[in-house]
Amino acid sequence: MGSTQRLQSIDLHGFLQGLSADTLDRLYVHPAACIAVFRELPVLDKHYIMRVLFSDQVIPEKLILAWTLPNHKNSHEQAVGQLQRLRIWFAEELVGGHKGLRMSDVFKQGLRTALCGGGKEWYRPAPPAPDKHSRDITFLNLYAKERWEIILHFLVGSNVSDVSRKVMDLLQRAGLITPGESASSTPAITAAGFQFLLMDTTAQVWYFMLYYFKAIEDYPTDGLSPVQMEFLQDMREYGLVYQRKQKSKRYYPTRLAINFASGINQSAQVPDSDGFMVVETNYRVYAYTDSALHMAIVALFCEMQYRLPSMSVGLLTRESMQEAFRNGITADQVLQFMKMYAHRQMRKNNPCVPPTISDQIRLWQLERDRLRSSEGVLYNQFGSAQEFQVIRDYAQDIGVLLHSNPAKRSVVVTSGGHKDVRSFWKQHKQK
Repeated sequence: MGSTQRLQSIDLHGFLQGLSADTLDRLYVHPAACIAVFRELPVLDKHYIMRVLFSDQVIPEKLILAWTLPNHKNSHEQAVGQLQRLRIWFAEELVGGHKGLRMSDVFKQGLRTALCGGGKEWYRPAPPAPDKHSRDITFLNLYAKERWEIILHFLVGSNVSDVSRKVMDLLQRAGLITPGESASSTPAITAAGFQFLLMDTTAQVWYFMLYYFKAIEDYPTDGLSPVQMEFLQDMREYGLVYQRKQKSKRYYPTRLAINFASGINQSAQVPDSDGFMVVETNYRVYAYTDSALHMAIVALFCEMQYRLPSMSVGLLTRESMQEAFRNGITADQVLQFMKMYAHRQMRKNNPCVPPTISDQIRLWQLERDRLRSSEGVLYNQFGSAQEFQVIRDYAQDIGVLLHSNPAKRSVVVTSGGHKDVRSFWKQHKQK
């Protein structure tokens, strides 16, 4: 049995570092993009940028190193490395062969404009008339929640008809679902999809939008072009903006978009009013909710026993957790979900989830991960113990040895290392 591979969700800088140099330079032309990248940088990176933002000279590397204490050299190297990978800083050689660093002129001008004002606005419509269909924050929050839960409902296998073909294609590109065997069959959720369901909402939106951005090839800036209008309609379907009708001239950003754009991470816990789970030391799980989505997610790792109008009871069993692990869900993700949606009474405990439960869930996962399978090639029938030792030591030296048994004089090497070991053995026998 192989260990479960955790769903990887890169951050903003990881996404930007995967872009081409030309794309990054075009992005930094816009002050709003520069301030967004700057805002997400670590504190030391921000400090370095502000120290040289209004300097047009190449800064000696030794001078920059002097800005940090000697025992924080690793932090300095990480900061400089990240700024270079983001094409914010470039290495240059000074007179005398000394090394220096120069800030990108494009990024420098964009950040100066964002901080000090000026420049050309991306989009400035005429002052609109009062909207007779205006919506308050409560309505927008509820709308965003309903739209986003439609996508999650689709992943757990309900409300399939409410999801458009474009959303299905994006879910498939993100590796969260696989297409059905026929055009009429329902797509199947993948291991990554199960893990996606247990992520907090902000992380879900970020992961989802990264794959959306990868499909976009044009970034117009002047006015709302047809491409931007299509983008707006997609954001409307995901619940990131509210627009009463497709032809309405007004749209409102929802809480999902605001948190996503401002870098707010609410992954630690949801508000007390949204917490619904109570986990007891007898492995019973009480879910005080009437949300079909929440119940479907809890059923991914619990054996459901009772369902009442506003409460359901489940049982954490070895079989239910093993099924979750087979679907790609990890123990840490289950425990994080329990903490995130813990009932306000549970949050009074420290730790929130009883240690008996958390330890047992991790032990159940270790049962699955303790055995690993690897393809290999068996060498046996050696003429002497010396021949066995020669092959074993060589395979171990080049890092391809999987198993050896001196009593049976057998050696197992990796499939990739078989060719090298075979060549060595032929040369050794000729001596």
